[in-house]
Amino acid sequence: MLLVDDEEIRQINRDYLDRDRPTNVISFSMQEGEGGELCPGLLGDVVISVDTAARDAAEAEIPFEHELCFLLLHGILHLLGYDHERSGDDEAARMEARERELFALLKEECLQA
Repeated sequence: MLLVDDEEIRQINRDYLDRDRPTNVISFSMQEGEGGELCPGLLGDVVISVDTAARDAAEAEIPFEHELCFLLLHGILHLLGYDHERSGDDEAARMEARERELFALLKEECLQA
């Protein structure tokens, strides 16, 4: 996981995804493309904008740490093949349900402190 500011994630988003704007989280799979089979246990990288996470947490009136954990979980689900952007409403709903399920477990086990 890499934590960056809005400017850095905007540059990453522009350079790799042709989207010239900041975003909250970007995942880069190490399982796709040439050499993807070399390290099957390595899923990839998750990049999170702490600026966007802080704004989103404040807007939702939730702890910043909860937003960071949620974004990391969201990014990991992308690395595992979940997709809410290109695969239609059913897949988006499946990903959201999995996020809710796993985040509830995280909140119960890890985020109580």
